[in-house]
Amino acid sequence: MTKKFHHLTLLLLLLPTLSLSLCRNFCGNMGIKYPFGIDDGCGAPQFSKMLNCSTDLFFQTPSGNYKVQSIDYDKKSLIIYDPAMSTCSILQPHHDFVMTEIQYALIPPSPDTVFALLNCSIDSPVLNHYKSLCFNFSGHSCDELYGACTAFRLFHLLSNTTPPCCFTGYNTVKYMTMDILDCSHYTSMYNVDALKGVGPLDWLYGMKLSYSVPDTGCDQCSKSGGTCGFDVETKGMLCICSTTVNSTRECAAGSVTATGEAHMLSTLLQTLVLLFVATYCMIL
Repeated sequence: MTKKFHHLTLLLLLLPTLSLSLCRNFCGNMGIKYPFGIDDGCGAPQFSKMLNCSTDLFFQTPSGNYKVQSIDYDKKSLIIYDPAMSTCSILQPHHDFVMTEIQYALIPPSPDTVFALLNCSIDSPVLNHYKSLCFNFSGHSCDELYGACTAFRLFHLLSNTTPPCCFTGYNTVKYMTMDILDCSHYTSMYNVDALKGVGPLDWLYGMKLSYSVPDTGCDQCSKSGGTCGFDVETKGMLCICSTTVNSTRECAAGSVTATGEAHMLSTLLQTLVLLFVATYCMIL
């Protein structure tokens, strides 16, 4: 019994060494590149934990998970969508969109993303002391939303008037909650500079986030065949060259870049070891 226990202890000590330092480069069919990462120590440390890969790729904020529709690495932008947000065709209970201060500094909504505050009361701050925060964009007015959208037409039918609304930027909803704004719902659109003459039914609903890439020498790492990551304790840059080799800047010739398939192999290997340990314990 003592010898079996000794073998089991060795297996349990060996298990952590099977966890390979790998970075998945896909979540479903969505490519994951620097500065983003979905595994610990991958991408840039500033963007750590912002993306979550479950059934799909999601952008995580204090107010919820927002589905990532696309990432444009050349233009350095993400398109995210809130499945609980009202749009021209569906009316849903309102809630606030909240980002952390770090997220706001690193990856804020782009200037061509507009928030529409709907069904506001006449006492709303944006209709009184802060009415300068409201604007029309690309020649559009609030009346268009109430007239063209099935979902928002309900506000007009219930009150027999056209309730006030406000087109505004993210800073308004950043510093004032929907309760303070005294508006019952919001929606958001992006690429609004291209929406002149386009009706609300054809607007692009969602949010575009813009980011900048920190200059950490990642290009040098990528050209050498490595994947850019960081030390989870020190936050210092690492060039992940293979399942066993990391470098501070670049990989030596012949190093193998980590892939999503290798990550799956590592997970499978750990699972097999755990099953073996469980079987071994039953025999004991």
